[in-house]
Amino acid sequence: MLVKHYTDEPAKTVEEGAKETTIRWLIAEPEGAPNFYMRLLEIGQDGCTPHHAHEWEHEVFILEGEGKLVGDGKSHSLTAGDAVFVPGNEVHHFESSGRQTMKMLCLIPAKK
Repeated sequence: MLVKHYTDEPAKTVEEGAKETTIRWLIAEPEGAPNFYMRLLEIGQDGCTPHHAHEWEHEVFILEGEGKLVGDGKSHSLTAGDAVFVPGNEVHHFESSGRQTMKMLCLIPAKK
């Protein structure tokens, strides 16, 4: 078993196509996770993740703040407590739309 505080992992700036966004890899291969990885993304005021698609699905839970999920010609408002499913190969990005940083947990399958 493993227990750690999220601040034990450094926040790394998300570079390509992102704005005001950091990521912390909370649980991944170094922690011995063979199937799923857990990440914490923090999107600052007027920030966003890159507009992208990938073959794997991911599940997201909004912890704090508010924003939008944008993709495939649609936009969904997000607020703390919302759970999100993004299927594989769906073009998407997340945006912060409030004054508070939007914090979200993102779960993805381990890369095989």
